[in-house]
Amino acid sequence: MGVQRVVVLAPAPLLTVTIEAIDPGDDIHVHAGGQGVWVAQMVSVLEVPVTLCGAFSGETGTVARLLLERRGLTVRAIESGPRGSAYVHDRRAGERHVVAEMHPELLSRHGVDELYGAMLAEGMNASVSVLTGSTPNVLPVDVFRRLTTDLRRNGRIVVADLSGEQLAAALDGGVTVLKVSDAELVDAGWAKTDDEAALERAMHEIHAKGAENVIVSRAEKPALLLTDQEVFEIHAPPLEALDHRGAGDSMTAGTAAGLARGLSITEAVQLGAAAGSVNVTRHGLASGDRATIEAMVEHVQVRAGKRADEPATAVATPESLAARVEPQP
Repeated sequence: MGVQRVVVLAPAPLLTVTIEAIDPGDDIHVHAGGQGVWVAQMVSVLEVPVTLCGAFSGETGTVARLLLERRGLTVRAIESGPRGSAYVHDRRAGERHVVAEMHPELLSRHGVDELYGAMLAEGMNASVSVLTGSTPNVLPVDVFRRLTTDLRRNGRIVVADLSGEQLAAALDGGVTVLKVSDAELVDAGWAKTDDEAALERAMHEIHAKGAENVIVSRAEKPALLLTDQEVFEIHAPPLEALDHRGAGDSMTAGTAAGLARGLSITEAVQLGAAAGSVNVTRHGLASGDRATIEAMVEHVQVRAGKRADEPATAVATPESLAARVEPQP
């Protein structure tokens, strides 16, 4: 088995520019972003060693990579194509207004081979690999099947946070954990509605298709976890949100970090739910600190079935969790 480390696939990291109002004038924030970047940053917040594998293309890719490396994140980068991915958002009026968006190009055949090889090499030397996607997709969807097949065949834990064709391809290879939102299940036709019974049926179907464990995030509602053929509700404490975006990515990151440290799937999802809860109370995605997130864990309850009056099961305390997740010498 590889060392206790996480590697994250980010097919198309992006450069984000956000304009906010201050008195007087404007405040302009420039960050690296995208699903894979936000997952990797939260894993790093939880002090688990993490490597980000991605295609950093064009001028925006160069800047995004520099920003990540200056934050101390380990980056395994390939360069493919003249145009990367970026957006400019204006939040001076409070709501997010899209000023401009630039979508990445499809990776060349050489670029696909380079990124696949980088992710495979890093995944073989880590305990957990996290697969995230991109919109639009810059990789042939079969890459996700090949990666899950090769990594799982060699005993690695694979966490996938995907949707659509990318999700289906990953299931064909088999994953340890699939994290998906209720809206994505409905949009893809896995579930007819977002009521709990329909989602549970979809989770069992996804399990039969190749996901050992399934997590369904549901915005402000309790997330659902299917493991060992039983469905649990994950109750995080209700908190006032500054920005709902990024909660799901933080949940994926916390779950991956917990699995890398040897936690059970239930304990790992508790850590993920705590990370997601803390993230929405802050400005900026994939932000927070380890102490605050771990303090929140004891307030995350895992309940079997739908009965809210059932005793909580498998609830970790910050002290017991911290004892189990201390980095190895």
